Amino acid sequence: MALPSIYEGLEEKVPDSLDDLHGPAEGVVALPMHLAWSGLTEFDLSNFKLRLSMYKIVITAGRRADYEAYLNADHLVTDWPLLRKGLGRGYRQAWEKKLALAREIPA
Repeated sequence: MALPSIYEGLEEKVPDSLDDLHGPAEGVVALPMHLAWSGLTEFDLSNFKLRLSMYKIVITAGRRADYEAYLNADHLVTDWPLLRKGLGRGYRQAWEKKLALAREIPA
């Protein structure tokens, strides 16, 4: 018997719209333990690499409420071309399909 894919049901967790993402645009964000249980727990959003790291953690370990609370729509759209490279294929596909992020990738 095959195990279910880790990506199964992922698209349902993705917010319906970028307008649902109300995360901070600046400052230092302290992620809760259910997201950042080891390593860095605080991320300075002005530091591009730290912001990408935080977004990857939230997208891969978070729930819909976490996406809405910690992800900022403007940062997500701007950073998506590089952020998507650090995510698994299932995450990329779910987020790009649901939020039409693929069109934001420069040719």
